[in-house]
Amino acid sequence: MEDSLRIRLETDGEVMLVRFDHPPTRNALDRASRVRLVECLARADRDPDVRVIIVTGADPAFCSGVDAKQLLGDPDYTPPPVDPATMLRSLSTPTIAAVNGACVSGGLEIALACSMVIASDRARFADTHAVLGLTPGWGLSAELPAAIGAWRARQMSLTGEAIGARTAYEWGLVNEVVRHEDLWTRVREVADAVARLDPRSTANMVRLYREGRAIALEPSLDVERAALSSWTVDRSRAREELSATVGRDSGQRRHATGGDN
Repeated sequence: MEDSLRIRLETDGEVMLVRFDHPPTRNALDRASRVRLVECLARADRDPDVRVIIVTGADPAFCSGVDAKQLLGDPDYTPPPVDPATMLRSLSTPTIAAVNGACVSGGLEIALACSMVIASDRARFADTHAVLGLTPGWGLSAELPAAIGAWRARQMSLTGEAIGARTAYEWGLVNEVVRHEDLWTRVREVADAVARLDPRSTANMVRLYREGRAIALEPSLDVERAALSSWTVDRSRAREELSATVGRDSGQRRHATGGDN
C-alpha cells in the first residue's frame, strides 16, 4: 500500500484501489492531492497489470470535491492544469466509483466520470457549487443532466439539496445500491468480473462509450470551461457560507451521536 497526502493507493491483483482519505474535511482534495491523484490515475492506466480502478472514500464520506478552505483562503490560488474528472474520462481502464457516503460537488463530478457507480445505502449526492457561490468546472453541468435529465439536474444544482441512494438509483445516477456493509464485497465482485474479460476488449468498450458520449457532451463541457475561466468568487460571502455549513454539519453529527464525542 502507498500513502500520499490525502490519497491512499492499494493494488490487489489486477485491481487498483484509490481511496480519498481525509475524513475531517469529508475527503476534500487540496491542490497537491489533486495533482497526485491525476498522476496516479495516469500511471495506473499505463500499467498492463491494472485492469480495473476502484475509487472510494474513507468513511463516512466519498468525497466533497475541492478543499474549499484552501480555495477561498488563498487569493493567489490557481487550480492544477488537469482535474480528476477530466483524467477519469480519458482513461482506457474501466473505473468503478464505490460511493460510501456523502458525494458532493467535485466528488459528484468524479463519480459521474467513472465507468460505473455502485452506492452504499448511506450514500447521499448533492451539488453545492451555488451554495458557496462557485461554478462547476469538472463537467457537472454536462454529465449530470446526461445521467438524470435536465429537470432533475437543475433541481439539484439550484437548491443544493441532497438526494439519497435510493433516489439516485431511481433517477439513473447509480448502477446499484447495496447495504453499506456489503459495498466492498459487491464492488469487488463487479471489478473481478471486469478483470476476467479480455483487457483489449474492455479498453475498446471504454473508448467506444467515451468517444460516443464526447460527441454529445463536448459542446456543454466547452461552455462550462468558458464559464469557469471568467468566474469571480465572492470570497467573503463564500467563507461565511462555508463556516455556516460546517457549523450545521457539526450540529447534525452531535445530534446524531447524542453529544460531542
